[in-house]
Amino acid sequence: MKLQKFSPWNWFKSERRDAAAPAPVEPRQGELSPLLGMHQELDRWMNGVMRQFGMPTLESRFGDLTSLLRPQLDIAERDEEYLISVEVPGVDEKDVKLTLDGDRLIIEGEKRQESSTKEDRYQRIERSYGSFRRVLDLPDDARPEEISASFANGVLKVHVPRSGEAKANRREIPIH
Repeated sequence: MKLQKFSPWNWFKSERRDAAAPAPVEPRQGELSPLLGMHQELDRWMNGVMRQFGMPTLESRFGDLTSLLRPQLDIAERDEEYLISVEVPGVDEKDVKLTLDGDRLIIEGEKRQESSTKEDRYQRIERSYGSFRRVLDLPDDARPEEISASFANGVLKVHVPRSGEAKANRREIPIH
């Protein structure tokens, strides 16, 4: 068994692989193309470093709207299971889809939110629409056939039971 498979950033291997590289921007007439090129190269380099550690990239923070709608998640490792908590405020349970593709857990959904306020002689309407997708690679000790999920108060909780195999290979080493 590979211990590296349990590293937190390995949960997101497929998600990093699916992330598209930013398209190069062609400089317009009169722009400082060497400066622009250096800026783009620095952004690409930083995105690569951030992806390696499972951190949000610059393009996910400031890029397209689907990246901005990407829900945050927590992964807790317990003796008997992994507990994945996904924050999806303002999303109805019927708009969230959870699928298993091999050893990849795919969390998809769509956010549709509209609020309006009428004050004095004007009307303000705020809308937030878009879809999101998170792809998690399950560790070797996960039992995918027994995965269960629940949804309450804008939080999706996914319970991924663990087999006893990983615990048998893991032991505490006393320090003398």
